Amino acid sequence: MFVDLTPFDETILGTHTPDPLRFAFPPKKHAHAATHQMPLPLEQGIAGVTTQLLSPPVQSGPRCLYIHVPFCRVRCTYCHFFQHAASRTLIDSYFAALLKELGMKAAMPWTQAQPFEAVYVGGGTPTALSAAQLQQLGQEIRRQFWLTPDCEITLEGRINGFDDNAFEHALAGGFNRFSFGVQSFNTQVRRAAKRLDDGDTVRERIHALSARQEATIVVDLLYGLPYQTAEIFAQDVADYLQTGANGIDLYQLVVAPNTPMLRMVEQGKMPPPATTAEKASLFAQGVSLMDQHDCRRLSVNHWARDQREQSRYNRLAKHGADILPLGCGAGGSIDGIGIMQHRDLATYLDAMQTNTMPIARVVAAVEHRRVYDAIKAGLDMGVLHADTLPPWQGMSVFQYLSPLFAVWQQHGLVTLCENKLQLTLAGQFWSVTLAQACIHVLQSL
Repeated sequence: MFVDLTPFDETILGTHTPDPLRFAFPPKKHAHAATHQMPLPLEQGIAGVTTQLLSPPVQSGPRCLYIHVPFCRVRCTYCHFFQHAASRTLIDSYFAALLKELGMKAAMPWTQAQPFEAVYVGGGTPTALSAAQLQQLGQEIRRQFWLTPDCEITLEGRINGFDDNAFEHALAGGFNRFSFGVQSFNTQVRRAAKRLDDGDTVRERIHALSARQEATIVVDLLYGLPYQTAEIFAQDVADYLQTGANGIDLYQLVVAPNTPMLRMVEQGKMPPPATTAEKASLFAQGVSLMDQHDCRRLSVNHWARDQREQSRYNRLAKHGADILPLGCGAGGSIDGIGIMQHRDLATYLDAMQTNTMPIARVVAAVEHRRVYDAIKAGLDMGVLHADTLPPWQGMSVFQYLSPLFAVWQQHGLVTLCENKLQLTLAGQFWSVTLAQACIHVLQSL
């Protein structure tokens, strides 16, 4: 049985063009491919999640912790995740509630049944916590949760305000990986994005932290920001290499509607961000620069300079690992059931005060989610193997989708072998779109 491609348009099939890197599909709208999931009635959903946590898991599998810190000193102009402006009073109240949630969930039978392989403290800006709070958070994670001996514990944040005292306290707490959202080392680009420090300050600080060799240091760069020419982006990559940091993510800028950046563009206060075609050129440039410097590729947008950087949390999350969410605004999933916690700080604090689950939304597990996870993970790695895809209704998913793959090959997006789909450079740029297309076709059955 093979898919009938007749109902699908260029958003699924792509466009036959001499330049597939830049023009194969309409512009990307989302950072990640997603499946259609049905929200459950909230009381039913919370009861279901609670029941799961109060019982050992039926099946074992990789698992991670995600802990959210929803504060930022300022809102970046491109950001649509901003929740709360940082203030010491709010942070202190939140931190006490977060520790309470850690204790509550750490004691549950599901949590205690097997170890966690990776922990990610994200935001927001987790480095908005005080030095003492960073140390205490790390210590509580290690004390209360069963972690594998080589567990990767990541602290995400900004360089701004993250001094040696904060770094040393975080290390003392057990954090062993630090991911800094640099976005660009160019001061003009940074100012337009409302980043606080100038480029020289950030570069020197990343270099100093990397030189200590006490933890994995990772840098996130965006491509497509206003004022970020090809020359500036090349210098951004060169600056990363100069810092000695262990790993780098190169992420395409995707600006959501109603962000400050778009309003400023409309008001003539800054030039527009790059077009999709321009971002495709920057992506190709970034891939080439990484290859020239023999960086080890971990996914279509992540590279490592050495063996220290493993990007374990990202890899496990993309392969469908269970993720236990903690904190205001945290998201995760248990056995495919999606969980989103309250984004409103007052509501979250009230839930913790009344010893109730701070859950705002629960979505049902998707049938065949293992297939979707395998597709997303494979395409994120740049290659999809037939034997890594679970059976779909008794048939081979790879074989069923082969007519779609053949069209993509004609369009220059993939190279199709008997049992393997390899993404071309163009396919790597459009990897999220390709994954979303596969999921859409399968869910259309």
